[in-house]
Amino acid sequence: MIDHVALNVLNFEKSRTFFLHVFEPLRYTIAFEEGGFCAFNVQGGLFEIWQFAGEGRVAPIHVAFRVGDKTLVDAFYEAALANGGKDNGAPGPRDYTPNYYAAFILDPDGNNIEVMFDE
Repeated sequence: MIDHVALNVLNFEKSRTFFLHVFEPLRYTIAFEEGGFCAFNVQGGLFEIWQFAGEGRVAPIHVAFRVGDKTLVDAFYEAALANGGKDNGAPGPRDYTPNYYAAFILDPDGNNIEVMFDE
């Protein structure tokens, strides 16, 4: 099991605000923050964002969050779109497993954020 994941972001305040809103339906809250760093509680682990200190663009990654039912997948997707996220796969079944249901959005830095439910 992964304990925590960290993303480098180009605009810390923009990303912090975005994730505050999109994590609200999932009840993920800020565990702690300091300066250009913020960590969200995510079901026993941490999802962290860091202000990128380098030059240029950060390399996008994929992160998937497992949730307890399909309504949370839908709520996350709607919150993401309402807060500047871009559609990267509307909520619906996927053929990964017989009961896999997921949605994909792109965050402000182009990271592919998935929320999924699989019975």
